[in-house]
Amino acid sequence: MSLRLLFILGLLANVIRAFAGSEAPFHRAELLFPPEPWHNHASCIVETRHGDLLVCWFHGSGERTADDVRVEGARLSRGSSRWTPRFLLADTPGYPDCNPCFLIDDRNRLWLFHTTILAHTWESALLKFHRSDAWEGSGAPRWDKEGVVHLTPGASFTTTVSNAVPRLTAAAAAAKWSEKMHREVDEYLGVMQRNATNELYNRLGWMPRAHPTLLGHRILLPLYHDGFSFSLIGLSDDGGETWRCSEPLIGGGNIQPSLTVRRDGTLVAWMRDNGPPPKRVMTAESRDRGETWSPVVDSDLPNPGSGVEAVALRNGAWLFIGNDTENGRHSLAVWRSTDEGHTWPVKRHLEQEPVGKGSFSYPSLLQTRDGSIHATYSVQGVPGGSSIRHAHFNEAWVQAGDR
Repeated sequence: MSLRLLFILGLLANVIRAFAGSEAPFHRAELLFPPEPWHNHASCIVETRHGDLLVCWFHGSGERTADDVRVEGARLSRGSSRWTPRFLLADTPGYPDCNPCFLIDDRNRLWLFHTTILAHTWESALLKFHRSDAWEGSGAPRWDKEGVVHLTPGASFTTTVSNAVPRLTAAAAAAKWSEKMHREVDEYLGVMQRNATNELYNRLGWMPRAHPTLLGHRILLPLYHDGFSFSLIGLSDDGGETWRCSEPLIGGGNIQPSLTVRRDGTLVAWMRDNGPPPKRVMTAESRDRGETWSPVVDSDLPNPGSGVEAVALRNGAWLFIGNDTENGRHSLAVWRSTDEGHTWPVKRHLEQEPVGKGSFSYPSLLQTRDGSIHATYSVQGVPGGSSIRHAHFNEAWVQAGDR
């Protein structure tokens, strides 16, 4: 290749980069349906090969204690501004169905994971799946296979939990909490250790929230347990036919993990803080494709005890979405990182209201084939009740920061 041709190609690359960087910021948003008195929560969004969007969420008169709760969905055709009427995705008569999430696997099959609550407690959650092999048309997907995701924490589960207790006890002892809070932490750790030996307890209660992740042919299904108040990853290497558990990710109340993958293959879990203050997004890392995890630590990102999600964009930047407070879900923001999540210097708000003037939470984040970003999240505490909001924006809009 001549030097002249190399020079021309270099100039062309610079022009392309300059053009990409000059994209005009945009943001628009709409509700999937008008606000209503019934509860609508915990959405997840995916894209078809044709550029259509599909969203799921759970809907009912309550959550785990309301037997009318079911999983619903809606579609948005590419180029359209109007979502289809909602349709049923899953319903177990007489039981609440909660916490749905979608996965499109490496064979373009659609998976819906969700829980059926057996005894009106989160600890009684039964993890289920529905799979559709041809789902890209209109209306509700036709499910080709349905069943239970059987999870059996390994023989080392009890040992791992027991070994984590002294570390958590030491961390609690060093914290400047009230005597009452120290007693509550000691009681929780004792209960956690006893429940780890109960086979029925540790095989039920595992719930999804954020998108699953594909690593080659491996499916990683992020899960958490409200009773243990920690997380683990469901692993499948045979296309979802069988499942096994990673080692648990144990910290001071780390739940609802979202996974991102660094260029060197390191997995990073970003988790809601369900524990005592200070309230921070909690993280852990895996260097063996999700089998084992580093100790859970606090990040610099605030969290009020609410769901989060992170995605790695195709250009190498990362986006993170969550409530940017330690108390309340009245403010929802997107952060941007250019060093694979080590720092998050840029933030832009999707929602920002006074305390008590609405709740915006449990976001789902997606980069579509055209490079733009889509988020869906629960809208509650507003006139009329609750709904699911869809926001469409680009990276330039996030990079511009708050006005």
